[in-house]
Amino acid sequence: MRNYLFILLALTSLVACHRQVRITGVESRTFAINASLDPIEDQAYLQALEPTREALNREMNVRIGYTPERMCVASPECPMLNWSCDALLEAARRVCPKPVDIAVVNMGGMRCEWAAGPITRGDVFELMPFDNMLVVLTLSGRDILDLCQSFVDCGPQGVAGLRMTAVNGKLGRVTIGGKDVQPDATYTVATSDYLSGGADHMDALTRYTDCWRSDCIIRDLYLQAVQQHDTIHAVVDGRMDIR
Repeated sequence: MRNYLFILLALTSLVACHRQVRITGVESRTFAINASLDPIEDQAYLQALEPTREALNREMNVRIGYTPERMCVASPECPMLNWSCDALLEAARRVCPKPVDIAVVNMGGMRCEWAAGPITRGDVFELMPFDNMLVVLTLSGRDILDLCQSFVDCGPQGVAGLRMTAVNGKLGRVTIGGKDVQPDATYTVATSDYLSGGADHMDALTRYTDCWRSDCIIRDLYLQAVQQHDTIHAVVDGRMDIR
């Protein structure tokens, strides 16, 4: 008991003697991240990392495929978005134990374009630097229509297995497998675990009634898709017809 009392008195004394500190001003400086910082590089550290950097470069520079045309990223529809969606839908249908109707990816997730020519492992890592996982969501047709309306209101995204039209902000026909989407029917959507949380204004994806979660990183599925097909062809085919 005597020890506890001593500690309490000591803490009280420290608090009583501690001066109150207030922020009276803030100053900031901007440092450019460029070659001007080279003189302060830790050369020993860089030398130790060099073998790892060289090994990584060798792995990333391996050619895994080829594209005869530029794979650009543009709105409302573009070769890169269409290819990435088609590849995701194909992969989901291969690994998911239940049928998969459509695929959805976000334009913001496409972090680069590919020039015409060889495709390397590094190109795929640059395109998809995130470790997003493949999920397959079960949604009502009503939610699919709401999702498509979000593409009209907030900006187009990538789709496969689905075609839609919209004019002057009004959603028109939406089809899956060539048939009109029925509000009371159910459909399955391959997408990323990131988008399943409603990112990029895709709130409709959060209203799923079932979610099948894979152990597949989407980037790995893209790597496999390029390797399997070798030559990548992607076209703009009017699946996202927003005017």
